[in-house]
Amino acid sequence: MHHLFIQDIDYLTHVKHRFPHQFLGLHIDVDQEKIIRLWRPRNERCFIRLFGKEIAMELTHPAGLFTLKVPKETTYKDYEVQMPAGKWHYDPYAFCCSFGTLDAYLFNQGVHYQIYNVLGAHLVNHEGVQGVKFALWAPSAEAVSLVGDFNHWDDATFPMRLEGNSGVWELFVPGLELGEKYKFSIRQANGQYAYKIDPYANAFELRPRTAAIVTDVNRFCWRDQEWMNKRARTSPVQGPMNIYELHLGSWMQKDAKFFNYREIASELVHFCKEMHFTHVEILPITEHPLDDSWGYQTTGYYAVTSRYGSCEDFQYFVNHLHMHDIGVIIDWSPSHFPKDEFALARFDGTTLYEYGDPRIGEHPEWNTLVFDYWKNEVKNFLIGSAFFWIEKMHIDGIRVDAVASMLYRDYSRRHMEWIPNVHGGNENLEAIDFLRHLNSIVHERAPNVLMIAEESTHFAGVTAPTAWQGLGFDLKWNMGWMNDTLKFFKRDFSHRSYHHDDITFGLVYQYSERFLLPLSHDEVVHQKHSLLSKMPGDEWQKFANLRLLYAYSLAHPGKNLFFMGAEIGQKGEWNFRHSLDWHLLNDPMHRKHFSFVKAANAVYKQNSAFWEWDFEQRGFDWVNFQDYDNSVISFMRHSNLQHILCVCNFRERQIDEYYLPLQRVKKIQELFNSDHIAYGGSGKLNEQIFIEKDYHGASTGVRFSVPSFGVLFFEVEFC
Repeated sequence: MHHLFIQDIDYLTHVKHRFPHQFLGLHIDVDQEKIIRLWRPRNERCFIRLFGKEIAMELTHPAGLFTLKVPKETTYKDYEVQMPAGKWHYDPYAFCCSFGTLDAYLFNQGVHYQIYNVLGAHLVNHEGVQGVKFALWAPSAEAVSLVGDFNHWDDATFPMRLEGNSGVWELFVPGLELGEKYKFSIRQANGQYAYKIDPYANAFELRPRTAAIVTDVNRFCWRDQEWMNKRARTSPVQGPMNIYELHLGSWMQKDAKFFNYREIASELVHFCKEMHFTHVEILPITEHPLDDSWGYQTTGYYAVTSRYGSCEDFQYFVNHLHMHDIGVIIDWSPSHFPKDEFALARFDGTTLYEYGDPRIGEHPEWNTLVFDYWKNEVKNFLIGSAFFWIEKMHIDGIRVDAVASMLYRDYSRRHMEWIPNVHGGNENLEAIDFLRHLNSIVHERAPNVLMIAEESTHFAGVTAPTAWQGLGFDLKWNMGWMNDTLKFFKRDFSHRSYHHDDITFGLVYQYSERFLLPLSHDEVVHQKHSLLSKMPGDEWQKFANLRLLYAYSLAHPGKNLFFMGAEIGQKGEWNFRHSLDWHLLNDPMHRKHFSFVKAANAVYKQNSAFWEWDFEQRGFDWVNFQDYDNSVISFMRHSNLQHILCVCNFRERQIDEYYLPLQRVKKIQELFNSDHIAYGGSGKLNEQIFIEKDYHGASTGVRFSVPSFGVLFFEVEFC
């Protein structure tokens, strides 16, 4: 054997060859003859099919190198080799690289927005041959091998090649099909070997197993073109948005087991249509190893969790909701990832996806790792994930989790436990740039797909355009409003007059951002009690206050989000292991509350004054926000065609003749009353509203009855 090949054999033997295609496969030998080299380290004999005939190869080196000299006219399609699993296919090491130089350039620049088509595992026709191409970014790895059922998880049989300076390892394996399980065996920078998942995989085994599965996200036949066309034409923030937030595993169960994506699609469509919700927002369905994380500690950013079915099943879920005019928003967590050894942590033996310094690279609050937003490839990984869900899963919106933790280097860290930025400040400048890049390119390439920030600080310009140095989100969760409102509602009724400003303060900053009002899952866990249980008083008062909270939220400027359980008056805290207590609807009070939510949602959806000018000051006017004694607030909501007076009584006292100095009223009628008997109220309705006039016949105000804990909507026609 030629002395130049000794090093190749040594590298193959120790599973550290970086360029196996330069040695294995079909080549011109040193004596200018064509030769086929195969690496079969545990075989004593090896056969090849050449021009249809089975021929024994020569064991050239005892470590497992087999060779055969062949005619000069031989091409890669003239011979087949026996794979480790026993099947005959073309030689993987006879093919050109399937990862292009343009792909490498765009990825290394951080602007390959369809990187999900390139990295990972893909069923392709490569050079006229069907098979699966694998590509992995691991720039500091000494070597990478593909392992799976197809080679008995032997890391010596399928070494991958490093493509130029891209840091990407590639291998095309002819004959592999959908459903194959695989991982990557990485010889890391420290010389240790580790089995790692494919960060770009589209499917994984059901936990606790973690192998990736070859799948095809392009097989599903979408039938939601009408919805997609409408979405492209119309911004959802200009219409009604009443979002139903849910956790798929605990919304509704059958025999104490999860519904799958297809089953829950049917149930959810029926529910949302009946209850008049416009969108659903689902807690993360990206793949994750730990149920207790609710999906927020993600390992598979390009894969739906296998807990509820396949990628195609989830596409059916989205398609089915779209065909019934229901939008789908997902939770997405680009702020941190778990430390599981099989996943992204120290992926190639270095801090590849995370910051190197734990003072910025670790989240002490969650014991997770922080993405390194300096690296173009890491930013591309995350932006590509967002586009995967938008383009391949037809998602209508992405709620970005824990944005505050991304914006500040000292988030949840004590003094001297964080690193200032280059200017000495606490802002994470590279994370800010990443968010601006993400939002600007999503809005450019996917108009009217919503980008929503869960952001709890006073950071300015979260929903301002990136051209104005804002972050570019469409909506921001109004955490201040949520905290003030729930704090107020938990107070004893007699104390509410002294804390009246808690319920009105939100309007001081309402138009500084485009806000979404969240009564989310975070408020009904960890000893915080359910919404119903937060309320003081007896059972009737609790339900009356829950109706008050719900209707007040709908009437308030901003879009709306309610976590599952609010509609049935869930008594216990949310527990992700168990279904909602749907049996409560057998109780008359819970059933009446359910009817109330249905009616309130319908009123909201059908009346443009509640949503058309949500983010414009002309859409809202105070009538009286200073009635501290009665603990009553009143305001107008406006649209181009409609004016609605909203009155909220936060006390247990009924007011028989409540006067408001509302001028120029020509006609007024009660549109909705939360105290209706059908909703569990006392039935104090206003069939007639008295319009007071001055001596000249001009209206000076209106007088009506306000029930205890009541919310009243009046449609008003002005002179």
